[in-house]
Amino acid sequence: MARDLVALTLAGSATALATGLGAVPVFMLGDRIEGLRPVLWGLAAGLMGVASVVGLLAPALDEGSAGTVALGLAAGVAFLLITRSALSHRDVHVGALRGGGVRRSLLVLAVLFVHSLPEGFAIGTAFASEREGLGLFVLLAIGLQNIPEGTTSAIPMQQAGFPPSQQFWAAVLTSAPQPVGAVAAYLLVEEITALLPFSFAFAAGAMLALVAIELIPQAFTRRTWPSALAGAAAGAAAMLALSALVGV
Repeated sequence: MARDLVALTLAGSATALATGLGAVPVFMLGDRIEGLRPVLWGLAAGLMGVASVVGLLAPALDEGSAGTVALGLAAGVAFLLITRSALSHRDVHVGALRGGGVRRSLLVLAVLFVHSLPEGFAIGTAFASEREGLGLFVLLAIGLQNIPEGTTSAIPMQQAGFPPSQQFWAAVLTSAPQPVGAVAAYLLVEEITALLPFSFAFAAGAMLALVAIELIPQAFTRRTWPSALAGAAAGAAAMLALSALVGV
């Protein structure tokens, strides 16, 4: 048992580090990123929109009732609205950085952090299953999906002025709940399995609200909407292709 828990913790930690990889292309662009901002914001909206529907809502509906999923969605939207309201009424700053860009960065990080816990539950539940190979399959699927989520977290941070090292480790931090959730689900598989539909729907609600309220208005202005649309289409296509590849 102890050996299994250590292996599961290391596996969950590996998926968290995969999120950091997604931040690397953003800070490697350097000054060239200025002209790509509308595309990148659109990319983030496309990635998160498809991930919330295909990676969270669909599994929630497969495992739970429509009422449970609707309740989880509503709770996730409420979480986003309350968090956004709390941040907007404060002079949010990180070191010398402050303003709307910092608030938006923290909001994106908070939503990705919350949505990582049910993904950790999924890893632990799969490892506890008697179905051969399921644990490895789910682990690889979530690890691969974490990479574009790291990109999503880095985009607003780069605009707000955060240095590359902070972009990387903040991306990793958003997936920190995954090893915790994986171990908890492995130990309490029956109880955690019952929570999966609500927790997936909660995360999907928060992510969809974030896309609608923060990312789309940022990307789709009168001047930038063609570039943003191209980015959103690319992000959606990439996430759909990834989901098909890993069988999510």
